[in-house]
This record gives sequence, structure tokens and C-alpha cells, in this order.
Amino acid sequence: MNSLQGRIALLLGVLFLALWAASAVLTSRQIRTEIESVFDSALQETAQRILPLAVADILENEQQDTPRRLATIHSHNELLTYLIRDPQGRILLRSHDAVPEQFPAWDGSGFQQTETHRIYNEDSLQGSIRISLAEPLAHRQAMIRNIQLSLGLPVLIFMPLALLAIILVIRTSLVSLNRFRDRLAHRDEHDLSLLPTDGLPAEITPIANTLNEVLAKLASAFAAERSFTANAAHELRTPLAGAIAQAQLLQRETQDERSRQRALDIESTLKRLTVMSERLMQLARAEGSQLFLDRAGDLRPVMELLGMDLTRNGNSGRLILDLPEQPVLSNLDPDLFAILYRNLLENALRHGTAGTPVHVRLDDSGLLSVSNDCEIIPEQVLQQLTRRFERGQARATGSGLGLAIVQAICLRIGTRLELSSPARDRERGFEARLMLPVQAG
Repeated sequence: MNSLQGRIALLLGVLFLALWAASAVLTSRQIRTEIESVFDSALQETAQRILPLAVADILENEQQDTPRRLATIHSHNELLTYLIRDPQGRILLRSHDAVPEQFPAWDGSGFQQTETHRIYNEDSLQGSIRISLAEPLAHRQAMIRNIQLSLGLPVLIFMPLALLAIILVIRTSLVSLNRFRDRLAHRDEHDLSLLPTDGLPAEITPIANTLNEVLAKLASAFAAERSFTANAAHELRTPLAGAIAQAQLLQRETQDERSRQRALDIESTLKRLTVMSERLMQLARAEGSQLFLDRAGDLRPVMELLGMDLTRNGNSGRLILDLPEQPVLSNLDPDLFAILYRNLLENALRHGTAGTPVHVRLDDSGLLSVSNDCEIIPEQVLQQLTRRFERGQARATGSGLGLAIVQAICLRIGTRLELSSPARDRERGFEARLMLPVQAG
């Protein structure tokens, strides 16, 4: 059993049952001893009360040679039976239901026990008159059994109720622990905020505090990494821009065609480094920037402006926007949304078939889809596209960070990026879909 709750309930149930059983056994033994003592005392006292009366009766009728049997006033089964005998064993007097064969030979004053009876012997007149009083052992055993059943019956009746009560108490006691577990289970993989420890049992609080310390260290490490990435990318901007300018100047000044081509290659490489630097800055912001604003804004103008900017150079007419007539309001940070949308567009324009349109659609519910025309991308490749520095095709250019940036933003805002190939309702192409957080208009 892996459940802590189940193990505790089982352990407490077994412990409760064991304690109850031990208590019942000890109590039963003590009661048996007490019952035996009380019955022996009653047997002895009865014999001592009967003996003087029997002696008087025998002396008054000592001329009779036959044993006498006392007649009963009312017909009944005698619990206690007795014999009064002389030293030779002759029966002088006996009770109504006394069976002589059940009485053993005289063995002195005191108690005797046969397989069926408990017997007390007493004598009088210097041993000339002897009484033996017998009590069936079955009577005592029946009473002891009844008492034992009375002790054991509550176990059978109340044990299920006790177990249920134990389970309810344990479940109630573990509510805070289960709540803590649920918080961990539903936490996003990028959420490194500290866990609340209020209401936790004292035994679990140190574990929660240790976990919070680990989360704090991880958050600090990731923050330092993002800061380094952003700062490094920012610091590279100026030297890269200067290097690009020098490469362009070298192309204009040199007369050697080979040198001009080398300068052109250097410029191209530097521009790719510039794009890479820009993407690293975007990634750092996607992972650590503000997500939402206090006010909601329309997403459509952002999409229109970015679309015009991206299609200005060599992509004119490729972008087809399908936007609703009514404003699509969202409190998502416009700069963060711009980073997300720009990367989706650039990915679709760069990797789509040259000259083919890129379709963008946004509906009132916040569903955003961007699709292009291209060869069908295998499923195993689709699953890798959101990884950093992963490109879908070996010949494809780019930093390999575009969809990784989109994925990082989606995870932070609590939505899912869906990639499919072919695109919906088409035989080829690629499509990216996600649900944006929007407000009712």
C-alpha cells in the first residue's frame, strides 16, 4: 500500500484491534479469576450453612438406617447438590437431585474438582459427619463465556465504526497536505514562485521550506541566466552594427571582386548574428517580462502594424489577415504579444513556399492561427520545432528560436501552442494555433 493515508489507517486499525484484544484477554482472565473466587466463596459458605442444619436433622433421626433425601417444596432443577456421609462413606442425607456417583471419595476438608463439578468438603463433630457440596462446572463456564462474548462483541460491532472514524480523522488531518500536493501537481513547469506553507502540519513544514529554498535558488539562477543573455545580446548590438558598416564600406571601396564577395559574406554573417542577438533578447523577455496589464487593449492594430512592417521588404501581398470587425480586447502586454505574433509571422514567411500567401486568422474568442504553404512536415519533426535552436529543415535559415520564444510565452500565459502539418482543411502546409486570453467585448 503506497498511500500514506491508507498505511496510517491500517496501522491505527491494527493497533486499535490489538489493544482491544489484549485488553479483552486480560479483562477476561481477571474476571474469570474473580468469578471463580466468588463462586468458591459462595460454595463454601453454603456448605457451612447447610452442615449445622443437616447435623441437627441427622441427630434427631439417627435411629433410621436408610439414607434420607430431602424433599423439594417446588419442583426445580438444583444447581447445588450435596451429600452428607459418615467416615465409612455411608450416605446419611442428600439433596433431591444429588447423584452419588458424581461425588468422589472424601479427600479432607477443602475444594475438589472433577471433570464436571466443583466440590467443597466440610466436616463436623470431629469428622463423624461430612458434607460434600457440588456445583456443575458448566454453570461457571457458561457465565464466563457470556462475559467474554460481552467483551468481544463490541469489537465486531464498533470496529468498522472505529476504522471509519480513524479514516475520517486522518483524511481531515491531511487536507492541508493534499492541498499542498495539488498546488505542486497543477503548477506550471516554469512557475518558480514560492509555495505557501500556511496550515501545513509541523512535520511537513520543514520539507515545504526546503522546497521553497530550492525554488528560490532555481529562480535566482534562471534570472541570472536571462539577465546575462539579455545583457550580452544588448552589448553585442553596437559592435555588430559597427562591423556591418565596416563590411559595407569595404564592399564599396574595394576593386577586387573576391574581396568584395568576402565582405558581402561577412556582412551576411554579421546580420545573422544580429538577428540571433535580437531573438535572444526576445527569449529573455518572454521568460521574465510582465505578462498582463491592468487595462485591456485591442489586439488588431498590433497585428496590422506588424504585418505591414514584415511584408514591406520582398513579402508584399503575401499576408492575408482575417480579423473580426469588433475589437478583440486583451490585457496581455502589447509588447509581449508583438514578440509572439512577430515570431509566428516571420516563421511562416521564412519557411513557406516562396511567393505563396500566409493566412492569419483571429476570431472573437481569441483563437489565433497562422498557416503557410509548404511540404508536409513529419510528426517527429513537429515535436522538435519548439526546442531552442531547432530548425525544421536542414536548408532552412534562421536562428531556430522563433517557435521556442512563442512556446515560452504560451507557457507563461497558460495557453497551448498547437502545431500541425498539413494545415487544417488542406493537403499540405503548416499551421500554428493558440488561444489568447481575451475579454468579452
